[in-house]
Amino acid sequence: MRKKIVVLSGAGISAESGIATFRDADGLWEGHDVMAVATPEGFEKDPELVLEFYNQRRKNGLQAKPNAGHLALAKLEQKYNVVIVTQNVDNLHERAGSTHVIHLHGELFKSRSTADPSLVYDMEGWELKLGDHCEKGSQLRPNIVWFGEAVPLMDTAVMEAALADIFIVVGTSLAVYPAAGLMDYVADEVPKYVVDPNPPPVRKRPNLQLIADKASAGLTRLAEELLAL
Repeated sequence: MRKKIVVLSGAGISAESGIATFRDADGLWEGHDVMAVATPEGFEKDPELVLEFYNQRRKNGLQAKPNAGHLALAKLEQKYNVVIVTQNVDNLHERAGSTHVIHLHGELFKSRSTADPSLVYDMEGWELKLGDHCEKGSQLRPNIVWFGEAVPLMDTAVMEAALADIFIVVGTSLAVYPAAGLMDYVADEVPKYVVDPNPPPVRKRPNLQLIADKASAGLTRLAEELLAL
């Protein structure tokens, strides 16, 4: 039976592919107040602004390409059962070849019904407009988990973390909860790696190794080591 590697990935790995990190220190996201474009209240107040904001994210996302970090994680599937739990909404992990990706914060290239959250649709192209409706006649919205909304796949992510034989954290400050708490569910005896050019403050844990490098270089090196075991 193949060992299970569980990866928690964040904005840092996508940043190397040219995708802007979620928000700057001033609370703005690409010049917009986060609360205006990433909350249910923002969407209710100005749906056109929110739809256009995500249209531009999709347009940019289509131009981005997976980097060496994404490719290294995909390569690990040659030997391991790899589950990627990502805070990112882009599809770069999938485009690199990873086959089991859990998107905690939703998926940029999918839309969903405002009336029935279970109605989720793959998008063609990058535009979602006012007047685009689901099969029940309700406006479609980005399939993104906004501030103030539940994280529906968190329980699944916790279950995977608890079953990990190896746990890798890459490109995340470990400051956004509930995702940041995932490491708490990983068994003490499990090897844990944090890959980040500026490793976040992580409380002391057994079998924890910090790799102070950017995602592309750090993951490439780590993948080579793990594939050689």
